[in-house]
Amino acid sequence: MYSPADVPVSPRAFHDSLYDGAVIRFGDLAPMAGLIAFTRAFLEEGLAPHAPAEIHRHLDHGGQVETFSGLEKAFAQSAEVQRLWAGVFAGAGLDPGRIARDKLHLRFQPHQDPGAGLPRTRSTATIAFHRDTWGSNLYAQVNWWAPVYPITAGRTFAIFPDLWSRPVPNTSAAFDLEAVLARTRTAGRHAMSADDAIPHLSGEVDVGTIVPVVIDPGEVIAFSGAHAHAGVPNATGLTRISLETRTLWIDDVRDGRGAPNLDGAAPWAAPGWFRRVSDGEKLTALLGVEAIEPYRGVPPPE
Repeated sequence: MYSPADVPVSPRAFHDSLYDGAVIRFGDLAPMAGLIAFTRAFLEEGLAPHAPAEIHRHLDHGGQVETFSGLEKAFAQSAEVQRLWAGVFAGAGLDPGRIARDKLHLRFQPHQDPGAGLPRTRSTATIAFHRDTWGSNLYAQVNWWAPVYPITAGRTFAIFPDLWSRPVPNTSAAFDLEAVLARTRTAGRHAMSADDAIPHLSGEVDVGTIVPVVIDPGEVIAFSGAHAHAGVPNATGLTRISLETRTLWIDDVRDGRGAPNLDGAAPWAAPGWFRRVSDGEKLTALLGVEAIEPYRGVPPPE
């Protein structure tokens, strides 16, 4: 499934291949190794004396939510994390002055026994099937994902490549981004159900091929936000810890380039989620738009 990256990439060829459905694997980026080393040290200090991948053995569900949300917030706000991610993009061949990024997420997916029925909070849930573009309506969006500790096919997420060119029924038309953000401001991001924050399937779908993503710590993949994907339920006995973010090549947003819209129907686009990598300038300021914009893209086929 993966296409190997020839570093440094050509930004135009790189983005065009992602908009055509490629999943690109960077296998040997020195800045990525530095980011993983920093993240492991951050986790091992923050979760001491427990091994990070075994933390679910020592905290109940409420303790996991509180601990993980605190670490996620501190990680996203770390100046060193921002510097290291900028180095990853530059090392891949992308100019930090020409791309914008979403928040820099640290994700936890603890082991859960099948049928445990625990609440699906943002800090502990297995994320359900979706396309990111159902929520963002930004078809130039590129997703970046990397494991912090070793993963397996049972402790990862999966991509559904057969759905790249096949629409599926979903709830994006009723997705109210303004209401989601209002609830976040009122209750806090981690108090919300994981299912409240993104549109989801609204009918039965034959997903075809399912490809669990299994790469080594220090590697990172990039793929279009239009790819259908979902978390794999984790009953492996270890907590999966991973890094992710999303980027936009600013020129492509201006020019209307991106992946095809097969089935997204949300009325809003969300440029307010993104900031320029080089200096943190808001994408909305660069484009002269509001944080939540009426969607002006090409609607999906009827």
